[in-house]
Amino acid sequence: MTAAFDVAALAERIAGGEPRALARGISHVENEIDGYEPLLDALHERLGRARRIGITGPPGAGKSTLTAGLARGYLEAGLTVGIVAVDPTSPFTGGALLGDRIRMVDLATEPGVFIRSMASRGSLGGLATATREAADLMDAAGYDRVILETLGVGQSELDIAASADTTAVVLVPESGDGIQAMKAGLMEVADLFVVNKADRPGADRLGREIRVMMAIREGNALKEIVSHHGAKIDRPAEVESEGFRTPVLQTVASTGQGVAELSAALDEHFKWLESSGELEPRRAERRIRRARDVLARLAEGSARKLWDARRDEVAGRLAGNDASPYAIARELFDDWVAGLRG
Repeated sequence: MTAAFDVAALAERIAGGEPRALARGISHVENEIDGYEPLLDALHERLGRARRIGITGPPGAGKSTLTAGLARGYLEAGLTVGIVAVDPTSPFTGGALLGDRIRMVDLATEPGVFIRSMASRGSLGGLATATREAADLMDAAGYDRVILETLGVGQSELDIAASADTTAVVLVPESGDGIQAMKAGLMEVADLFVVNKADRPGADRLGREIRVMMAIREGNALKEIVSHHGAKIDRPAEVESEGFRTPVLQTVASTGQGVAELSAALDEHFKWLESSGELEPRRAERRIRRARDVLARLAEGSARKLWDARRDEVAGRLAGNDASPYAIARELFDDWVAGLRG
């Protein structure tokens, strides 16, 4: 099938860092315009330069403000920043509703920053289908940092961990976020925790709860428990964990408090990934998952075409109760496989 646009020309412009070309490329990817996969393929060799940072957590945690603060810090350091912000899908247009660019309007005008708001389109993990590929295009365009900010639906957002080098889970006091984070599986994806809006009551308590839950996950429930005398119970030396110790930071993103410390912690985690040899395996796993996802998307597209072509036939057979839905689905699947072989 002929691409709907000049793939080579657009790839060259994106590689040259043209924001308009990048915006067009992301639109092609998001809308699955013919030629978008060859475009991604053409730019694949340019991937790997950008550091990808995931910002996730429940709604209302201040993720957008925190993302903007991080981005400003990177710009002041002479770095370029790409941001993919996933928002709820509009029920009318299918597009992003109240996009995060509204909350980042001042930042969006700064040279060296590119912000793209994308619709979740029902993604339970909080990531739009094309979010990872949009990050790829930003990487290929030469951005130094690519920040992925998720919708924060309060459900499992484990896919963010497969999309970023470092994932920060943002929580806030006085909302039961500690327990909710454990229920949602966010404890499993965090490379570091951020207690935002830390000027509110309960911030220290939430930090302690997170540390206790982390200690339980590490196999030492006593590590962060304070005795009734106010002293911490010593952790046995034989259960000291190896590797990167997940920090719990406090920020007040609205004032910028703690943002520099967060940036430093992100740097520290990335240094650990490099020095420990964990970076490349993590990125390799990301590529493996991408191949699986692309295969699933191709299969889904083929199945959709087959369904559209034979839906009326299926409807007629099921109306007469000639066969069960399962038998018909298996027949369609067998026909699809036969078509692939033929």
